[in-house]
Amino acid sequence: MAFLLGIDIGTSGTKTVLFDETGKTIASDTQEYPLYQPKNGWAEQDPEDWKRATFVSIRNVLNKSGVNPEDVKGVGLSGQMHGAVLLDKDNNVLRKAIIWCDQRSAAECEEITAKVGAKRLIEITANPALTGFTASKVMWVKNNEPEIFEKIRKILLPKDYIRFCLTGEYATEVSDASGMQFLDVPNRCWSDEVLSKLGLNKDMLGKVYESQEVTGTITRIVAEITGLKEGTPVVGGAGDQAAAAVGNGIVKEGVISSTIGTSGVVFAYTDKVSIDPLGRVHTFCHAVPNTWHIMGVTQGAGLSLQWFRNNFCQPEMASANLIDTDVYQLLDKAADLSGVGANGLVYLPYLMGERTPHLDPDCRGVFFGLSAKHTKRDMLRAIMEGVAFSLRDCLEIIKSMGVDVQEVRASGGGGKSPLWRRIQADVFGTPIYTISSSEGGALGVALLAGVGAGVYKSVAEACDATIKVVTKQDLNSENHKVYDGYYKLYNNLYNSLKNDFKVLAGLNKA
Repeated sequence: MAFLLGIDIGTSGTKTVLFDETGKTIASDTQEYPLYQPKNGWAEQDPEDWKRATFVSIRNVLNKSGVNPEDVKGVGLSGQMHGAVLLDKDNNVLRKAIIWCDQRSAAECEEITAKVGAKRLIEITANPALTGFTASKVMWVKNNEPEIFEKIRKILLPKDYIRFCLTGEYATEVSDASGMQFLDVPNRCWSDEVLSKLGLNKDMLGKVYESQEVTGTITRIVAEITGLKEGTPVVGGAGDQAAAAVGNGIVKEGVISSTIGTSGVVFAYTDKVSIDPLGRVHTFCHAVPNTWHIMGVTQGAGLSLQWFRNNFCQPEMASANLIDTDVYQLLDKAADLSGVGANGLVYLPYLMGERTPHLDPDCRGVFFGLSAKHTKRDMLRAIMEGVAFSLRDCLEIIKSMGVDVQEVRASGGGGKSPLWRRIQADVFGTPIYTISSSEGGALGVALLAGVGAGVYKSVAEACDATIKVVTKQDLNSENHKVYDGYYKLYNNLYNSLKNDFKVLAGLNKA
């Protein structure tokens, strides 16, 4: 029996999972680490935290599983997209990594747009300049920390820094590189034009591979630390969303995914480059060779519920710990007691600004309609509904681009919640399905590793061999009608508050 290792370097922690060739989970381990927010709208992490978490979780998984390292045929890497890990000539990390949800680089987005041209930038990179992308972060360092910028030898994405730690290779792959804004997305290679106009050297970037290609092998030192066999292949892997899509079987037309992790994503496969001219959704290379995907992103999906849990649910956290259960199960039950529409409370999940459809780094979270009658239950329910409304924004744009939507598969932490699946079905107006594995990104990159190692012939074959639909949540048509009214109000609220968000941002900077 062949075994495959999937490593997912997320925002809250790194999860390492060992699978057999049928997709069955053999062992898993998660190591958490902090998020640093030195200023409002800033978000950073320490790459050394990712490295420690990866090494510890690999060792723990191998110890738990009892699997012979000789039988681990490949390693796949997934990770949070858009981060900027900056290395000097000695491979030292120059500063904390500026990560995906950081919003400091609005001025740099304007600079990138001016230098490349708005239309040309979308033609090459398939997206407008965004604060979330790596390019604007690098330009922010260039403009604000020139002493650091001058020392940069390599610019790596989070998972690709871990690749370097495991293999000694500077490399990336097309799906994650698509979110840097340095890649020619239609042609799946670095853009000399964009890099030259931004004053950057292509030597700063790693070699670009397809996602299932072998990019390096486990070094002797890493083998000694983790227990893996020296020489074990490490494939390209994928950015977290493309990885989760493979892990959900989103490798053919008609099947899309709705993922609620820290961020929220609606993800659709396409075999041609299809670009929203308004830039409201992203078009990236998929982890399947010669295909692409369209992705709508909401910044503060699971993050909104996590924020509320951390700040207002200490009693529930203590109770969950006492009875050894997941606190989110208790919050699920509480929110279910509120009812459709959360008793007239509407939540805008813009804690970290918003991408789809607003592209607005200044908008912020809002509870609208709050009154003395509302309880914690209503606030929890409103958060879950607000996130579903934000995902519907993504879904509606993708449909308008001519994408066929026959089946929506729920995934991520939010996909495990029966209530959140029910809310999504009623808000979207379509049934919601789940599949046999809940490991998402880790499974997706393990399958890519299996293709690279020759366990499977193709990504599609790997998905067919391991992924099965196990549940279906039908929609309630009456609830859908109610939610349509709230969804309209939800969108009106952003338009009403758009200018006020700008004023508030100015006051915070004063």
